[in-house]
Formats: sequence, C-alpha cells, structure tokens
Amino acid sequence: MPATRVDSLTPGAWAVLGALAEGPTHGFALVQLMARDGALGRIWTLPHPVVYQALKRLQQLDLITERATERGGRGPQRTILAVTPAGRRALRRWLFAPVDHVRDVRSLLLLKMALLDRAGIDPAPLLDAQRAQVETLVAALTCQHDAAEGFERVLATWRLESSRAVLRFLDSVSPSSSSSRP
Repeated sequence: MPATRVDSLTPGAWAVLGALAEGPTHGFALVQLMARDGALGRIWTLPHPVVYQALKRLQQLDLITERATERGGRGPQRTILAVTPAGRRALRRWLFAPVDHVRDVRSLLLLKMALLDRAGIDPAPLLDAQRAQVETLVAALTCQHDAAEGFERVLATWRLESSRAVLRFLDSVSPSSSSSRP
C-alpha cells in the first residue's frame, strides 16, 4: 500500500484505528468510545457518522477487516472489525511520530499518549521525539524573537512562550525527563 494513501488519513481515522487496535469490536462500540463522554472522546470527539466514514476508509486501505457478525441487542446485526497486520504497522509508525505543530499537542499528542497508555505501551520514544522537535523549534523561534520588532515581536513572543510551555509539559509527563533541562 503506498505511504501517501495512509498519510492521507484524518486524525479521526487514526483515532478509530488506534481504538480498534485494542481488539476486535463493532462500529457502535467505537462510536461510544469516541463520544464526548467516552474514554477517547474526552480528547478527540467524533460524531457517529464520522466514525463509520473512518471505518469505511480504513477498510478501503486494507488497514482493518471484517471478522464476523453478531446479533445486535435491539438493532441490526453488528459487523465485528479487526486491525490487519498492515494496519498495526501503520498505526505504530503514526503513534511514535511527533506532531508537526505546537498547536497539535493538545489534541493529537494527547490522543497518541492515550492510545499508547490504553495499549500498555511506553510513551517515552514518542515524548523524546516530540521534545527534540520542539527544542529545534524553540531555538529557531528564539532567533526570530530576538530579531523582531513591533507586532512581529509580540507574535514571536507568543509562539516562543507556547513552545516553551510544551517543553515544560513534556518534561512533566516524560518518564525520562531530567531536571537539568532548561
């Protein structure tokens, strides 16, 4: 499967894939998990139709497959879905890739951390990669900040302080954090 097809997945599709990787289940169980009051919905909420759209897309990419059907409580039969080996490989790559933007830490990084936690997987490699990426950004932003004037300096200050806040957050949640870091 071409990487570009997998790279085109939305964050919601990744969330559904990550939830489904916990074990075979049906779409309605995923809807409940991704609902506003669901365990993952507290971080990344997906409406009912979006969950099913994501499942369709994941099937098209052969990242998930149908395993069986079971009788629903009061509704139609439910299709039990499971992650394919290709889906597991793609998910693992995505889970350990740092997010691209500081603004995505609140949503995507926390989602990745929640999925790793639910799977019992150590988040340290993700947190270390994220820290390295943000440290590089802070160095560049410091140079921009020092050279800026007027509103450009205000904007540079905002971006720099936001990035520094992310570093502090990463230090506070990382098992490999060091108190000697700036």
